Amino acid sequence: MKSMTGFGRGTAQGEGYSVAVDLKTVNNRFLDVHIRASAELSQLEATVRKRVGERLSRGRVDVNVSVERTSEVTYEVNRPLIAGFIQAMREMQKEFGLAGEPDVNVIARLPGAMQTARTGVSEDALKGVEQALSQALDELEAMREREGAALAAEMASRLDEIERHLPVIESLSGEQVDNYRARVNKRISELLARDGLEIVELDQGRLSQEVAYLADRSDITEETARLRSHVAQFRAALAETADTGKRLDFLLQEFNREANTVLSKSTDLAIKDAALAIKAAVEKLREQVQNVE
Repeated sequence: MKSMTGFGRGTAQGEGYSVAVDLKTVNNRFLDVHIRASAELSQLEATVRKRVGERLSRGRVDVNVSVERTSEVTYEVNRPLIAGFIQAMREMQKEFGLAGEPDVNVIARLPGAMQTARTGVSEDALKGVEQALSQALDELEAMREREGAALAAEMASRLDEIERHLPVIESLSGEQVDNYRARVNKRISELLARDGLEIVELDQGRLSQEVAYLADRSDITEETARLRSHVAQFRAALAETADTGKRLDFLLQEFNREANTVLSKSTDLAIKDAALAIKAAVEKLREQVQNVE
């Protein structure tokens, strides 16, 4: 199992260039890749997206690509800009009667007068970007696996918590019908005694019908069996390595469905408390699953 949170960095060097690729991922329902690179690297965008998609299935991925030239830098003179500046100075001298010649130091400091030569990115440098990207993805995946292992351990403890409540529900659920029968008998006797009426033997047949009706409505045997099954499936999913998050999301919905059914069917306060504790554990699991790939 992998977390969706991670960071990876890759570098590559070659003749005249140095490349660095940084990857940062956070949780997201789908794969969402954002690339930050200079315009001269735009031809690599499709390749970067493809490589990331081959390795990751979910999460927001921020990709930062930088290429630095390590060879001697050459400059270009912005001749139109300088010619325009000198022409303006000549006109100013003529109009205002000023003397002197243009200072080369002043001209060199003009914004845009000297520009680095645009030589583009070499094929070797482009290959370096792919190499650095592969290295960054390796580092990113290793971190996501470590984070995923830590998450799995935390979630396993939540499953232990859920399993501790299931025997309580199972042991008390069988007592609900007998308790209901006893409460009905007691209540009827109290009402008869309060009104000064003779306590007569109850119609056990009718009472049995009522109790059987309650037993059918309050039977939570299937729900507890499914809860145990969901725990086992969840544990198995924690050991999987791909697309685990969606599977866990589905199981959490099923956990909640069964716990809600137990709450609605049960009349025993201890069972209700156990079901509420299960729902609380499921909610904590849901928060953790949001960060699972």
